[in-house]
Amino acid sequence: MNGLELELEDGFRASRLFSQGFSYTYDDVIMLPHYIDFPADAVDLSTRLSRRIRLSIPCVASPMDTVSESSMAVAMASLGGAAIIHSNTSPAAQASLVRSAKSRRTPFVHGSSVISGSDAIIRTFDEVLPAAVVTDSNKQPIGVVARSDWERLEDKDVPVSTYMRSAPPPVPAKYDFEEVAAFLAKEKLGHAPLVDEDGEVIGVISIEDIERIRGFPKLGKPSLGRDGRLLTGASIGTREDDKERLEQLVKAGVDVVVVDSSQGNSVYQLEMIKHAKKSFPELDVIGGNVVTIAQAQNLIQAGVDGLRVGMGSGSICTTQEVCAVGRGQATAVYKVSSYAKDHNVPVIADVYEYQGGRRVKKYRGMGSLEAMTKGSDARYLGDTLKLKVAQGVVGAVADKGSVLKFIPYTMQAVKQGFQDLGASSLQSAHDLLRSSVLRLEVRTGAAQVEGAVHGLVSYEKKPF
Repeated sequence: MNGLELELEDGFRASRLFSQGFSYTYDDVIMLPHYIDFPADAVDLSTRLSRRIRLSIPCVASPMDTVSESSMAVAMASLGGAAIIHSNTSPAAQASLVRSAKSRRTPFVHGSSVISGSDAIIRTFDEVLPAAVVTDSNKQPIGVVARSDWERLEDKDVPVSTYMRSAPPPVPAKYDFEEVAAFLAKEKLGHAPLVDEDGEVIGVISIEDIERIRGFPKLGKPSLGRDGRLLTGASIGTREDDKERLEQLVKAGVDVVVVDSSQGNSVYQLEMIKHAKKSFPELDVIGGNVVTIAQAQNLIQAGVDGLRVGMGSGSICTTQEVCAVGRGQATAVYKVSSYAKDHNVPVIADVYEYQGGRRVKKYRGMGSLEAMTKGSDARYLGDTLKLKVAQGVVGAVADKGSVLKFIPYTMQAVKQGFQDLGASSLQSAHDLLRSSVLRLEVRTGAAQVEGAVHGLVSYEKKPF
């Protein structure tokens, strides 16, 4: 390179920027625009979750007990992404969540509206639920309780058998959205129980749900497992009894498992990965979390089909603050993916983000003391310790509404960003980065302020 070329060089190659000894976060780094020769709608965001599992969009819901259960799994798969059902519950309960997700084809089903036994008493009724289905000991529908009937009760401390109605005809869970809508219209039902192949109730679906879904952006290509049903993932730990959990999840039909640990480079995780791959060779196993090449190398040698990257980078995670261990997420993602790509192992970058707002939802780190009391301390290799040290907090985040609306708008924003980069697909973006065509720079604190909303007395920020 001659003197003139050096003087005209614009921005940094990724390999150079991430080799200067700094631990960068996403906010620290900015990508420079490139040449546009395609419309934003032409951007292809399809990618791989693991070696053998493809997704239409690069979105995965994390295995947290306030985030991913069966409803989130169905919603994310319907959008083309995936969700990993958390393991902060018993193996049987987690397997039941997987079966519920695998048996459904519609994203809106209220699983919490199932009441076991006609002698049950309803003391509170979720305001978003139109009705609750009453089941017998075999989970077969025997009646239904309309919220309006419950609200009219003067004495609510009575068994549901005294005021429940006869159960309406059930909707087979195998029906897709349009088939469910047609069934409810034909039977002139406002709501009905949803049942699996064995006739067991897994939730309630209503006309309100149908109308709400029709008001959202059109669903894209769904993520499907090898069995042709909606793709469903689940997490496991690294303890000996997690081997039994894994077996139950496989029997329930899980498509991919995540070995969930805050620090994945341990003898416990390596042994669990080897056990899972030996016992169930057709099952893709994702390991983590990792932030260094050495960590990634050990897990890949053990046989993982994917990696989760991140340690202490979440908004509710305090690992870096408490333990002084971790890495800036931008640097971690670049370093790990640079190694993993040569071994055909996809990378998931754990990212948590939230915005200010009035309507909030509970959100807690799996390293918070509250979550640890439910069993997540095993994730931090602390289940055998007498003293529990929190590596996360409990808080609240703005309620952004349904993922069926939020994700499509977010993906459209991502497509527009890729257009500015001159990348027509995720693979194209990778190629541009590795060929040094895509350039980056580090932003100063002032540049970060300038790049956000500033200089206003007040403003309202609506993403869509």
